[in-house]
Amino acid sequence: MPLTVRQFPCLSDNYGFLARDEASGKTACIDTPDAAAILRELDVLGWSLDLILNTHWHPDHAGGNGEIKAKTGATIVAPPEVERISPIDRKVGHGDVVELGDTRFEVIDTGGHTLGHITYFDAADQIAFVGDTMFALGCGRLFEGTAEQMWASLSRLAALPGETAVYCAHEYTASNARFALSIDDDPVLKARAAEVFAARERGEPTVPTTIAREIATNPFLKAGGAKRFGEVRAAKDAFRG
Repeated sequence: MPLTVRQFPCLSDNYGFLARDEASGKTACIDTPDAAAILRELDVLGWSLDLILNTHWHPDHAGGNGEIKAKTGATIVAPPEVERISPIDRKVGHGDVVELGDTRFEVIDTGGHTLGHITYFDAADQIAFVGDTMFALGCGRLFEGTAEQMWASLSRLAALPGETAVYCAHEYTASNARFALSIDDDPVLKARAAEVFAARERGEPTVPTTIAREIATNPFLKAGGAKRFGEVRAAKDAFRG
Protein backbone atom coordinates (compact mmCIF):
# COMPACT_ATOMS: atom_id res chain seq x y z
CA MET A 1 0.00 0.00 0.00
CA PRO A 2 1.21 3.53 -0.71
CA LEU A 3 2.59 6.29 1.44
CA THR A 4 0.13 9.16 1.97
CA VAL A 5 1.69 12.61 2.38
CA ARG A 6 -0.16 15.43 4.09
CA GLN A 7 1.41 18.81 3.35
CA PHE A 8 0.47 22.04 5.11
CA PRO A 9 1.96 25.54 5.45
CA CYS A 10 3.50 26.71 8.71
CA LEU A 11 5.72 29.54 9.97
CA SER A 12 6.25 32.21 7.29
CA ASP A 13 7.20 30.00 4.34
CA ASN A 14 7.82 26.46 5.61
CA TYR A 15 5.83 23.35 4.82
CA GLY A 16 5.05 20.66 7.34
CA PHE A 17 4.81 17.06 6.13
CA LEU A 18 3.09 14.07 7.68
CA ALA A 19 3.77 10.75 5.93
CA ARG A 20 1.46 7.81 6.69
CA ASP A 21 2.21 4.20 5.73
CA GLU A 22 -1.25 3.00 4.72
CA ALA A 23 -0.48 -0.69 5.29
CA SER A 24 0.29 -0.21 8.97
CA GLY A 25 -1.19 3.18 9.82
CA LYS A 26 2.17 4.31 11.16
CA THR A 27 2.96 8.00 10.66
CA ALA A 28 6.07 10.16 10.57
CA CYS A 29 6.53 13.90 10.49
CA ILE A 30 9.41 15.10 8.39
CA ASP A 31 11.10 17.88 10.37
CA THR A 32 9.37 19.87 13.10
CA PRO A 33 9.18 23.51 11.98
CA ASP A 34 6.10 24.33 14.07
CA ALA A 35 5.09 21.96 16.87
CA ALA A 36 1.65 23.51 17.35
CA ALA A 37 0.79 23.27 13.65
CA ILE A 38 1.97 19.65 13.43
CA LEU A 39 0.07 18.58 16.55
CA ARG A 40 -3.04 20.36 15.29
CA GLU A 41 -2.81 18.59 11.93
CA LEU A 42 -2.42 15.20 13.63
CA ASP A 43 -5.49 15.93 15.73
CA VAL A 44 -7.56 16.95 12.68
CA LEU A 45 -6.57 13.76 10.85
CA GLY A 46 -6.92 11.52 13.89
CA TRP A 47 -3.42 10.14 13.31
CA SER A 48 -0.95 9.12 15.99
CA LEU A 49 2.74 9.87 15.45
CA ASP A 50 5.46 7.20 15.47
CA LEU A 51 8.57 8.87 14.04
CA ILE A 52 10.13 12.31 13.74
CA LEU A 53 12.51 12.34 10.75
CA ASN A 54 14.85 15.33 10.81
CA THR A 55 16.79 16.36 7.71
CA HIS A 56 19.15 18.79 9.50
CA TRP A 57 19.65 20.76 12.69
CA HIS A 58 18.27 24.22 11.89
CA PRO A 59 15.57 25.40 14.32
CA ASP A 60 12.90 25.65 11.61
CA HIS A 61 13.47 21.93 10.99
CA ALA A 62 14.19 20.46 14.42
CA GLY A 63 13.00 23.14 16.83
CA GLY A 64 9.72 21.38 17.59
CA ASN A 65 11.26 18.00 18.41
CA GLY A 66 10.99 18.26 22.18
CA GLU A 67 7.37 19.40 22.37
CA ILE A 68 6.18 16.90 19.78
CA LYS A 69 8.01 14.00 21.41
CA ALA A 70 6.60 14.97 24.80
CA LYS A 71 3.05 15.02 23.41
CA THR A 72 3.26 11.93 21.16
CA GLY A 73 6.13 9.74 22.34
CA ALA A 74 7.46 9.63 18.78
CA THR A 75 11.00 8.33 18.15
CA ILE A 76 13.41 11.01 16.90
CA VAL A 77 15.51 9.86 13.94
CA ALA A 78 18.10 12.34 12.75
CA PRO A 79 21.65 13.01 11.56
CA PRO A 80 24.06 13.49 14.47
CA GLU A 81 24.22 17.27 13.94
CA VAL A 82 20.66 17.60 15.31
CA GLU A 83 22.12 17.00 18.79
CA ARG A 84 23.05 20.69 18.69
CA ILE A 85 19.45 21.52 19.57
CA SER A 86 17.67 18.23 20.42
CA PRO A 87 18.27 14.77 21.83
CA ILE A 88 18.15 11.98 19.22
CA ASP A 89 16.82 8.47 19.70
CA ARG A 90 18.43 7.04 16.56
CA LYS A 91 21.29 8.62 14.61
CA VAL A 92 21.35 7.90 10.88
CA GLY A 93 23.60 8.64 7.93
CA HIS A 94 24.15 7.81 4.28
CA GLY A 95 23.13 4.27 3.39
CA ASP A 96 20.98 3.65 6.45
CA VAL A 97 17.35 2.54 6.13
CA VAL A 98 14.47 3.82 8.26
CA GLU A 99 11.31 1.71 8.34
CA LEU A 100 7.85 3.16 8.81
CA GLY A 101 5.59 0.13 8.76
CA ASP A 102 6.04 -1.33 5.28
CA THR A 103 7.66 1.85 3.94
CA ARG A 104 11.45 1.90 3.70
CA PHE A 105 13.23 5.26 3.63
CA GLU A 106 16.77 5.22 2.29
CA VAL A 107 18.99 7.85 3.90
CA ILE A 108 21.03 9.88 1.38
CA ASP A 109 23.87 12.23 2.27
CA THR A 110 22.88 15.66 0.96
CA GLY A 111 25.24 17.89 2.91
CA GLY A 112 26.09 21.42 1.86
CA HIS A 113 23.37 23.60 3.36
CA THR A 114 24.58 22.09 6.63
CA LEU A 115 27.42 19.59 6.80
CA GLY A 116 25.29 16.66 7.94
CA HIS A 117 22.07 17.33 5.99
CA ILE A 118 20.28 14.16 4.82
CA THR A 119 17.39 13.21 2.54
CA TYR A 120 14.80 10.46 3.13
CA PHE A 121 13.95 8.58 -0.09
CA ASP A 122 11.06 6.13 -0.42
CA ALA A 123 12.01 4.22 -3.58
CA ALA A 124 8.82 2.16 -3.78
CA ASP A 125 6.60 5.24 -3.91
CA GLN A 126 9.24 7.49 -5.53
CA ILE A 127 9.05 10.17 -2.88
CA ALA A 128 11.98 12.18 -1.52
CA PHE A 129 11.94 14.54 1.45
CA VAL A 130 14.91 16.79 0.70
CA GLY A 131 14.71 19.45 3.42
CA ASP A 132 16.71 22.49 2.31
CA THR A 133 19.07 20.80 -0.15
CA MET A 134 16.92 21.20 -3.27
CA PHE A 135 14.08 23.62 -3.80
CA ALA A 136 11.74 23.96 -6.73
CA LEU A 137 13.95 25.94 -9.15
CA GLY A 138 16.54 26.41 -6.41
CA CYS A 139 18.77 24.99 -3.70
CA GLY A 140 19.74 25.84 -0.15
CA ARG A 141 22.37 28.39 0.80
CA LEU A 142 25.81 27.09 1.67
CA PHE A 143 25.75 27.94 5.36
CA GLU A 144 28.30 25.26 6.29
CA GLY A 145 29.38 23.25 3.27
CA THR A 146 31.26 23.96 0.06
CA ALA A 147 30.13 24.27 -3.53
CA GLU A 148 31.77 20.90 -4.23
CA GLN A 149 29.86 19.22 -1.41
CA MET A 150 26.52 20.70 -2.47
CA TRP A 151 27.09 19.86 -6.12
CA ALA A 152 27.76 16.25 -5.13
CA SER A 153 24.57 16.23 -3.06
CA LEU A 154 22.44 17.69 -5.84
CA SER A 155 23.97 15.17 -8.25
CA ARG A 156 22.87 12.32 -5.96
CA LEU A 157 19.33 13.69 -6.00
CA ALA A 158 19.41 14.21 -9.77
CA ALA A 159 20.28 10.52 -10.16
CA LEU A 160 16.94 9.48 -8.60
CA PRO A 161 14.14 8.43 -10.97
CA GLY A 162 12.72 11.37 -12.89
CA GLU A 163 9.20 10.73 -11.59
CA THR A 164 10.33 11.09 -7.98
CA ALA A 165 8.15 13.58 -6.11
CA VAL A 166 10.43 16.07 -4.36
CA TYR A 167 9.06 17.51 -1.13
CA CYS A 168 11.20 20.54 -0.29
CA ALA A 169 10.66 22.42 2.93
CA HIS A 170 9.99 26.01 1.80
CA GLU A 171 7.78 27.91 -0.64
CA TYR A 172 10.57 29.84 -2.36
CA THR A 173 9.64 29.01 -5.94
CA ALA A 174 8.48 32.41 -7.20
CA SER A 175 11.68 34.08 -5.99
CA ASN A 176 13.74 31.23 -7.42
CA ALA A 177 11.94 31.58 -10.75
CA ARG A 178 12.74 35.30 -10.96
CA PHE A 179 16.41 34.54 -10.41
CA ALA A 180 16.40 31.70 -12.92
CA LEU A 181 14.88 33.97 -15.57
CA SER A 182 17.63 36.53 -14.94
CA ILE A 183 20.32 34.08 -16.12
CA ASP A 184 18.47 31.78 -18.54
CA ASP A 185 16.04 32.52 -21.38
CA ASP A 186 15.13 28.88 -22.06
CA PRO A 187 11.49 28.69 -23.29
CA VAL A 188 10.86 25.65 -21.07
CA LEU A 189 11.94 27.67 -18.04
CA LYS A 190 9.81 30.63 -19.11
CA ALA A 191 6.75 28.39 -19.39
CA ARG A 192 7.37 26.88 -15.98
CA ALA A 193 7.93 30.29 -14.40
CA ALA A 194 4.61 31.49 -15.79
CA GLU A 195 2.91 28.47 -14.20
CA VAL A 196 4.62 29.21 -10.89
CA PHE A 197 3.61 32.87 -10.85
CA ALA A 198 0.01 31.98 -11.71
CA ALA A 199 -0.15 29.30 -9.02
CA ARG A 200 1.15 31.66 -6.35
CA GLU A 201 -1.34 34.34 -7.42
CA ARG A 202 -4.06 31.75 -6.75
CA GLY A 203 -2.50 30.91 -3.40
CA GLU A 204 -1.57 27.39 -4.52
CA PRO A 205 1.60 25.57 -3.46
CA THR A 206 4.36 24.81 -5.97
CA VAL A 207 5.61 21.88 -3.87
CA PRO A 208 6.09 19.01 -4.54
CA THR A 209 8.11 19.18 -7.72
CA THR A 210 9.80 16.28 -9.54
CA ILE A 211 13.37 15.35 -10.28
CA ALA A 212 12.68 15.52 -14.03
CA ARG A 213 11.29 19.07 -13.79
CA GLU A 214 14.26 20.21 -11.77
CA ILE A 215 16.79 18.68 -14.17
CA ALA A 216 15.04 20.49 -17.03
CA THR A 217 14.71 23.94 -15.44
CA ASN A 218 16.59 24.33 -12.15
CA PRO A 219 19.62 26.59 -12.78
CA PHE A 220 21.62 24.87 -10.05
CA LEU A 221 21.13 21.39 -11.50
CA LYS A 222 21.90 22.75 -14.98
CA ALA A 223 25.24 24.18 -13.82
CA GLY A 224 27.18 21.19 -15.11
CA GLY A 225 29.85 21.11 -12.41
CA ALA A 226 30.91 22.37 -9.01
CA LYS A 227 32.74 25.46 -10.29
CA ARG A 228 29.82 26.80 -12.28
CA PHE A 229 27.43 25.77 -9.51
CA GLY A 230 29.41 27.91 -7.06
CA GLU A 231 29.16 30.88 -9.41
CA VAL A 232 25.40 30.47 -9.78
CA ARG A 233 24.97 30.09 -6.02
CA ALA A 234 26.97 33.29 -5.40
CA ALA A 235 24.84 35.12 -7.98
CA LYS A 236 21.64 33.96 -6.27
CA ASP A 237 22.96 35.07 -2.87
CA ALA A 238 23.44 38.58 -4.30
CA PHE A 239 20.18 38.63 -6.30
CA ARG A 240 17.62 41.22 -5.22
CA GLY A 241 15.00 40.81 -7.96
